[in-house]
Amino acid sequence: MAARSELRRILRLFHPYRSRLALVGVLVALSSIVGLASPFMLRAVLDDALPHGRTGLLTLLAAGMIAVTTLTAVFGVWQTYLSTAVGQSVMHDLRTAVYARLQSMPLSFFTTTRTGEVQSRIANDIGGMQSTVTSTATSLIANFTSVLAAVIAMIALDWRLTVVSLLMLPFFVWISRRVGSERRRITGERQKQLAGMSAIVEESLSVSGILLGRTMGRSPALIDDFARESRGLVDLEIRSGMAGRWRQSTITIVMAAMPAVVYWAAGLTSASGHQLVSIGTLVAFTTLQAGLLRPAVQLLSTGVEVQSSLALFGRIFEYLDLRPDIAEPEKPAALPVGGVVGAVRFEQVGFSYDADRKVLEDIDISVPAGTSLALVGETGSGKTTLGYLAARLYDVGSGRVTIDGIDVRDMSFADLSATVGVVSQETYLLHASVADNLRFAKPDATDEELHAAARAAQIHDHISGLPDGYNTMVGERGYRFSGGEKQRLAVARTILRNPPILVLDEATSALDTRTEREVQEAIDALSAGRTTITIAHRLSTIRDADQIAVLDHGRIAERGTHAELLARNGFYADLLARDEVLAVA
Repeated sequence: MAARSELRRILRLFHPYRSRLALVGVLVALSSIVGLASPFMLRAVLDDALPHGRTGLLTLLAAGMIAVTTLTAVFGVWQTYLSTAVGQSVMHDLRTAVYARLQSMPLSFFTTTRTGEVQSRIANDIGGMQSTVTSTATSLIANFTSVLAAVIAMIALDWRLTVVSLLMLPFFVWISRRVGSERRRITGERQKQLAGMSAIVEESLSVSGILLGRTMGRSPALIDDFARESRGLVDLEIRSGMAGRWRQSTITIVMAAMPAVVYWAAGLTSASGHQLVSIGTLVAFTTLQAGLLRPAVQLLSTGVEVQSSLALFGRIFEYLDLRPDIAEPEKPAALPVGGVVGAVRFEQVGFSYDADRKVLEDIDISVPAGTSLALVGETGSGKTTLGYLAARLYDVGSGRVTIDGIDVRDMSFADLSATVGVVSQETYLLHASVADNLRFAKPDATDEELHAAARAAQIHDHISGLPDGYNTMVGERGYRFSGGEKQRLAVARTILRNPPILVLDEATSALDTRTEREVQEAIDALSAGRTTITIAHRLSTIRDADQIAVLDHGRIAERGTHAELLARNGFYADLLARDEVLAVA
């Protein structure tokens, strides 16, 4: 039942292109009908034109055979073009649908799924379906039409020989079903193996992976891991190639034997004085018999390929069936006519990644427009999660987060991303030019706007001093730039977007004092006049925050200004004392 439902789902992929497929069917039918004329013309040559020396008829029949071959070739070219176009369109639809679905998944999905696994689904699984998608529909139509036309023509020639020829078809069907089931199982195992290899390649051959492997002396071990995965793939490929090979060889033997059986039967009847068929009919019939068996076997082989591809489609459908935890509202709330002011409120917010462990509980904080909130606490206290809830990178489990009184779950994704800007702790830069990285925030930004944003982030002079200026390629994950330079580029990118609310997952804790000061000045310029939520790792950077919330095991332990919290000599004072000791050390 599962296989049938998957087949129906696969057929629905072709539904938008049914008119083209119908045209392919017409071309195939015409090709099959035209092709049937050749055996009948061959019979006329052998039984009439040659024995009776009818030169004119012979010339006409020879010209007809050439015309049939030419027409069949022309129909074949158009048929191949249309079927390939349809197949590639379906492939495009699948790739786009999977990519779009993954774009809608929450961060939690990507924190629990290896990047190589995702890449394997899009590249290996969809790529592995290409031959099936581009040729299967045409092959099914062409071979079915050819089989049907051949059977009709064979009956017209001699129904008795036709019955003999059709006796073996059920045997072919049984063999093909067995082979198909075996191939499908092996294909599923092979794609899992490919996904494992892709994950190893993605993790170990990135810049970070190479650095980690070499500095830890693990390169030989990584090579061994890859070799082991590759050897497993070799074994699966051999099993896949050999699956049903003996059964298929049996079919080949039968195909070769059947014309011999027909000749033998005709010879016996002729020897007894009762000629069953004429020589011309016999040759024409065996020609049609080949025209029957070849497409019949191809039709069954296509069935085997479809069975194998079901494993690939199943893996793709797994991703397409994923339901994102964060969904776009059907009717997004309209933003205020005058624009977003930027007041943020967390109302009795609770959140958990799983049922066994609560990350946040009963969080109630108001952040007036234009003010700053700093979130501090031990590692794992929930401060990063709370900051990300404002940008709706996660959805609350209970309570709500509002911006100017509007629940963020009621805002469209476009409005929310334009309202809340995030500068994360791990800066990600595309393998593109500096200008392209900045324009990722605002594709239509002018050069003057790029320069103004870079000046505000205190990175313009450095960019201008590069040999190619703003056209300089940043390298894989921005490795041509230092940590501080990447952070200032990220700040410039956010300045270009100009959101009224900022979530700053402070990234200065890993920088030296001078670089930290430069980045902090860029962040201060970015924060001016905006509502700012800072996830603080180094407490010296948030002394001037309008309010500081200290989180402890997902709850607010303390809240106030720097001076107020220091006077209480509680959690915050303890955190600050440890932070200062680390700074001195």
